[in-house]
Amino acid sequence: MSQTRATIRTFVLPDLGEGLTDAEIVRWLVGEGDEVRIDQPVVEVETAKSVVEVPTPYAGRVVVLHGRQGQAVGVGEPLLSIAADVGDEPPAPVGEPLPSTVERDGAAEAARSGNVLVGYGTSEAPSGRRRRPKGPPAAQPTAAPVAAPVAQPVRNGSAPRAVASPLVRRLAYEWGVELDHVRGTGPGGLITRADVERAVAGAEPAGAVADGVPPAVGDGERRIPLSASARAAAVHYGRSRAEIPEATIWVDVDATELVRLRESGRTPDEPGPGLLAYLARFVVAALRDYPVFNGRFDAQRQEIVASTAVNLGIAVQTDRGLVVPAVLGAQQCSIAELDERIASLTARARAGRLAAAELTAGTFTLNNYGGLGVDGSAAIINHPQVAMLGIGRVLERPWVVAGEVVPRRVAQLSFVFDHRVADGATAAGFVRAVADAVERPVRALAKL
Repeated sequence: MSQTRATIRTFVLPDLGEGLTDAEIVRWLVGEGDEVRIDQPVVEVETAKSVVEVPTPYAGRVVVLHGRQGQAVGVGEPLLSIAADVGDEPPAPVGEPLPSTVERDGAAEAARSGNVLVGYGTSEAPSGRRRRPKGPPAAQPTAAPVAAPVAQPVRNGSAPRAVASPLVRRLAYEWGVELDHVRGTGPGGLITRADVERAVAGAEPAGAVADGVPPAVGDGERRIPLSASARAAAVHYGRSRAEIPEATIWVDVDATELVRLRESGRTPDEPGPGLLAYLARFVVAALRDYPVFNGRFDAQRQEIVASTAVNLGIAVQTDRGLVVPAVLGAQQCSIAELDERIASLTARARAGRLAAAELTAGTFTLNNYGGLGVDGSAAIINHPQVAMLGIGRVLERPWVVAGEVVPRRVAQLSFVFDHRVADGATAAGFVRAVADAVERPVRALAKL
C-alpha cells in the first residue's frame, strides 16, 4: 500500500510594483488548517499606494501563517506555508516519518498559476466563499520552514503589550515614544504603526512629545521617519528629477463659457459632469493631435515610445499621499463616462482600493491642483511619463473682452513636459489646443 508524500511550500510576498519593498498585513482571509485552492485570496496587505488581496499560487492545507495583522512584510519574505499532497510514495519504514519536501519558490509557482495579485494577473479571481480565520494566528511551531518575526512584549504596568513588528519598535524608538503608554488597537491589544503615529501626533500620551513632533535627537535636531508612502514618493520624484530635463509653460484661460455650458446641463436631480471631465475630454482630443506627449522616453535606445491608448492619470490626494490612478482607455470615453470613471477612481484611491493596472498604466497625467486652493504649479512629471497638465482655481477675475474690462471665470493651465521629446513650440501647440477648447467648448465638442 502506498503513502502520500507531504510537500510544504512557502509562498513569499511577491513584487507589488512601483518600487515598493514591503507591505503591511491588514488581515488574513484564511487560518491555519484551512484548505486553499490556487489563486484563492489568502491575505489582505496594505502598501504605500493601496490595499490589495494576495492570492496563493499553491493549493493545499495552510500550515503556518508567517506574520500577524499589522506586521510589515518585505518583498521576498514568507507569507504562509502550505502542505500539499504530491503523489504516492513507497511506505516509510516503521518508526520513520513520511518524507517531505520544503519549497520556497513563490515567484515560479505564481507564474504557473496565472496570477500574482488579484487584478495584477491574467485571470479573474475565483469566486466562492472565503474561509475566515477562526481567531488570531496561532504561535508558530518550531519546525516551521521559515520562522516568523517574533513580537516583543512591552510591559504596561503588569500587563504584557504586544508590538506587531520590528518596524513598529524602530519607529517608536526613533520618535521617542514610550510603548508602555500606547494603547494598541490591533487584535489582542497589538500595537500597530498607526498607534505609534497617533501617539506622535498627540492623540495618545507618548512621553516627551511637543506639538505632535518627535523629541529632539542630538544637538537640537528632530528626526521624522518617512512613512512607506513618503519613501516610495521620494524615490519616484527623485528619479523623475534626476532623469527628465523638464520644462514648464502656462497660460491663463477664460473658462466662462465652459462654466456656463456645464451649469446649463445641470438639474436638481442630475448634477451632470464636472469641469474636470470636460477638461479630460479636451486633453484626450489634444493628445490625438500631439501623440508625442502620450507615452514615455526610452533613454537606452533614444526613442520616443508613443502609446496608442490614452490611459489618463488623475492626480488624487489621499491619506497615504499623492497617487495617480489612470482612466484606462480614456480615448473611448464620453464626457459623462469620464466623469463617472474619475469619480470612481478618486473614491477608490482614497479608500485604498485601486487595482495595480490603474496605478501603473498611466500614459499622461491631469492634475487638478485648484482643489488644493492654488492657482499654478511647476509640477514634477510622473515618471516614466513625459508630460503633465494641471489646472488651478477657477476664479472670477477682471478680463478684457472687446476692449472692456469685465468679470470672467479665469483659470491657469500649467504644462510640464520632457524637453527630450518635444520643444517649446510643440508644447505650446498642445496647451493652446486645450486652452482653445476650454474657451470655446461648444465649438470644440462639435469637432469631437
